[in-house]
Amino acid sequence: MNLKALPGHLARRFHQISNALFDQEMREAGLPLTPIQYAALVAIRDNPEIDQVTLAGLIAYDRTTISGVIDRLAEKGLITRVASSIDRRAKLLTLLDEGSSVLAVADPVVQRSQERLVQCLAPSEVDQLNALLGKVVDSMGNVSRTGR
Repeated sequence: MNLKALPGHLARRFHQISNALFDQEMREAGLPLTPIQYAALVAIRDNPEIDQVTLAGLIAYDRTTISGVIDRLAEKGLITRVASSIDRRAKLLTLLDEGSSVLAVADPVVQRSQERLVQCLAPSEVDQLNALLGKVVDSMGNVSRTGR
């Protein structure tokens, strides 16, 4: 069987390449962020005082392992977490000034890595790729461990 005819194989390779480009760009910018940490920071910025469970859902990350991501972001001084006044078990997340500063640098770095990822495609092909990937994720996201 030809591996290049298997969507799962191609998706895995695409993911590997995407992560490698992300890591390379972050290293060159001097930013110690992983793709998941970046996604979490963006979601926290866009949803102030979001709780950890909701954050996990927004970024399609496992609810049980999101706490490790949150721990690392807090240790880096990028976010703060406080107990909810409504539900003490829930931790509300807020982006700190340092987190905003990191995102100000990281956003164009991530944009550059994403442009490099699809540089061989015409703009219309990028739109088509995004639409097709989105369609698969929307229809099949419930089979992943995140349920999204």
